[in-house]
Amino acid sequence: MNNKYYSSERNVQILLALLKRNGIKKVIVSPGGTNICFVGSIQNDPFFEIYSSVDERSAAYMACGLAAESGEPVVLSCTMSTASRNYYPGMTEAYYRKLPVLAITSHIGSNHIGNLRSQVIDRRIIPNDVAQMSVELPIPKDESEDFFVEMEVNRAILALKNFGSGPVHINLITTCNQDFTIKELPLVQTIRRYQAWDQLPEIPQGKVGVFVGVHRKFTESQVSAIERFCATHDAVVICDHTSGYYGEYRLQPTLVQLQKNAESPLDVLDLMIHIGETSAATFAGTIQTKNIWRVSEDGEVRNPFKKLSKIFQMSEEMFFTAYSKRGADKHDFIDACREKCYAIYEQIPELPFSNIWTAMQLSSRLPEKSLLHISASNTRRCWNIFPLPETVESSCNVGCCGIDGCTSTLIGASLVNPKRLCYLVTGDLAFFYDINVLGNRHVGNNVRILLINNGVGTEFKMNSHNSYMAFKEDVNEYMAAEGHFGRKSPCLVKHFAEDLGFEYLTASTKNEFMQALDKFTNPSLSDKPIIFEVFTDAELEREALEIMTTLDYDAKTLATHKLKETAKSVLGKNLINTIRKFSK
Repeated sequence: MNNKYYSSERNVQILLALLKRNGIKKVIVSPGGTNICFVGSIQNDPFFEIYSSVDERSAAYMACGLAAESGEPVVLSCTMSTASRNYYPGMTEAYYRKLPVLAITSHIGSNHIGNLRSQVIDRRIIPNDVAQMSVELPIPKDESEDFFVEMEVNRAILALKNFGSGPVHINLITTCNQDFTIKELPLVQTIRRYQAWDQLPEIPQGKVGVFVGVHRKFTESQVSAIERFCATHDAVVICDHTSGYYGEYRLQPTLVQLQKNAESPLDVLDLMIHIGETSAATFAGTIQTKNIWRVSEDGEVRNPFKKLSKIFQMSEEMFFTAYSKRGADKHDFIDACREKCYAIYEQIPELPFSNIWTAMQLSSRLPEKSLLHISASNTRRCWNIFPLPETVESSCNVGCCGIDGCTSTLIGASLVNPKRLCYLVTGDLAFFYDINVLGNRHVGNNVRILLINNGVGTEFKMNSHNSYMAFKEDVNEYMAAEGHFGRKSPCLVKHFAEDLGFEYLTASTKNEFMQALDKFTNPSLSDKPIIFEVFTDAELEREALEIMTTLDYDAKTLATHKLKETAKSVLGKNLINTIRKFSK
């Protein structure tokens, strides 16, 4: 009686599960000890169609013939040492004929490379024309490493058929253990790729959202395609200020999603369609969805939400058009979401003088058709809370989410149209990091910079930040970098700015801020670029964020189209009108 099942090595289990889910069953095995966990597992599973070849050179060429004749992917398995080197001729043949051959080479780990360990050779770099892709599968120790291995195997299998297919290499790490007691393979996340000429799957019934990461400027035809899609499927477009979508179905749920005890206006989505690139939206990780489809012309596996099931390698316009019906006009879901989402603004109390407070005052007063750039971390979070006027566009360096080039990026953007007002909101660490660009002779009078100077990296002092949770005020000296750049000197930026030809404004209180706001938001170009330095306190910054994440909010009883009169004194008429426009 056979009492052997699957190997206990988790990477082998995940690999086999995904091979089976993708219908890849043909395997040519060469003898050896290092590939025992893989070979021992497949020979006990009747799904796999296994062939033996002592010579790895022959095995690789056999795979070419088997793949070409059957039209199916073929797996190779070999042990360590020079075994994998003998795959090179056949894999090169497969590369130039675009044959789907998957070479799985077993290895005891890169930590042994260079230490005179018998049979250990270095496979970290392979010739350019041997495989389209090469990945390594470590033995996972926890769920996050399980996820990594799943994604790497999905990438490798998808590459077998990408752009006409071709060979792929997997370096499978093993301890060569003899435990074959696992009776069932794990449930794995299987990702499919579709291209324009494929039969496309049906949109699942239920709630649909389109999540937009940072995105190139949308064209009118792209926006139109998204509108028709949303009208067809009663969908919403989930955005923050980095998304760049300003269409009819835009929803900006930052404030309600920040709440520690509030019900999401989105509930649980049945499908979320992911477009754009990196997102630094603070609410991104709080969106619950059963399924994610990624739409991108690059066709790559991008899975930040860990629910990716399908990739559509085509233009967004093509995708949304394919799933749309002309004449459809559904708005129920977006209306319900807005009613829940924007009602929370009624609950904002008087806030301390802080980055959030200044964002609340300035956001709705930005001149029409101006451009707003937002720097990193706390500033980005604060400004994403509040909607902007309809004609104001926004942008942010979220490709890497660093602090080093926010001002330079704004200056570059301001050169495109010297008559368009271009704003930047930045913190002191980001501002001083990128201060040299202010001396550039191309800086125009359309540039306006709001500098929130609290003398420290405030992000690291927030109650929710792991640094502050672990070290409290001990974060100041090194983690939060307190006390640099003049220790909130009232003269340093003033002299620097004025000597470079900027007009300098400053405020340390709410009254001073409001007095300077008219000049800072004047829709006419001034004679000089402007720097508006606002001095706040890190403790009040933390207090303000804590207030904003613990609002007394009940989405079931509040209605956005009836903003309370008591809110007017806190939010101001401009912001209320802006929120009302979004809630329509």
